[in-house]
Amino acid sequence: MLLFDYRGYGNSAGSPDERGLALDARAARRYLLSRPDVDAAGLVYFGESLGAAVAVELAAEHPPAALVLRSPFTSMADVGAYHYPILPVRLLLRDRYVAIDRIAHVRAPLLVIAGGNDRIVPLEQSRRVHDAARSPKAFVVIEGADHNDAALNAGPIVVAETMRLLERLP
Repeated sequence: MLLFDYRGYGNSAGSPDERGLALDARAARRYLLSRPDVDAAGLVYFGESLGAAVAVELAAEHPPAALVLRSPFTSMADVGAYHYPILPVRLLLRDRYVAIDRIAHVRAPLLVIAGGNDRIVPLEQSRRVHDAARSPKAFVVIEGADHNDAALNAGPIVVAETMRLLERLP
């Protein structure tokens, strides 16, 4: 398992932007593949919220054994428009993170996990990402969970469903 901070997050220097986060994800993958104890065929990507959009892009480019997305959104513009419906968000955003267009290019087994009361990423957006995928897929809703609730971050359903996906891999 490798957990890393994108540029501009945690202790990582720099400023986050779409291109930079994609480069960070590719660098993390390259690092893992440089290790003799890592089997490239067994890589599983797990992305949460913004990280889900980054993981979808990486998975479309470098197919993993499986992909787990927690609270994925269709695009950053869609999330912005949801929260600020009277502002011209689509014109103002520089970074797009269009997961809805990229997910169709992912061929790995997919698990999408969403919170039933997510106030940041609407449940409907996570469902649309799931529905647009062409790979074998599952959709799990954690009823009552908001975006950063413990039940949605690492609760027993999240862990059990992720393990169920992993157990089905060759």
